[in-house]
Amino acid sequence: MVTTLDIVRGTRVIPAAADAVFELLANPAEHARIDGSDSVRGTQSATPQRLSLGAKFGMQMRIGVPYTILNEVVEFDEGRRIAWRHFGGHIWRYLLAPVGPDATEVTEEFDPTHSRSPLVLRLMRAGTRNQRSIDQTLQRLVDWAHTRR
Repeated sequence: MVTTLDIVRGTRVIPAAADAVFELLANPAEHARIDGSDSVRGTQSATPQRLSLGAKFGMQMRIGVPYTILNEVVEFDEGRRIAWRHFGGHIWRYLLAPVGPDATEVTEEFDPTHSRSPLVLRLMRAGTRNQRSIDQTLQRLVDWAHTRR
């Protein structure tokens, strides 16, 4: 069981080109499709179609009850890295490394090291829960890639 506030990550090789994977991740309207936690429901109306550094995007969520959250892109390297955070301070990050013309190593990270509420994250067992969600998200990325063929 993960009880510390360490970065939680998972890595898979996705059978798709890095630019295609990045386009999916940079489009908030697609996040519900790949979200392994099943908490992302959709975007809010003022959300941009494609993310960039500093972009703010609102998401409709549900963990027990419906709510909305505003995220900001805090890391962005076209085709290689994208990360966002909300008011809680923790970061969701995707790192992409091409391993061939139609294969990309994707690492997803939940980074709670700058969380404003570390005690709440510990009590919620966020590390353990997010590890399962990351594993499921990476599998959904594999499934998405297979539907593109």
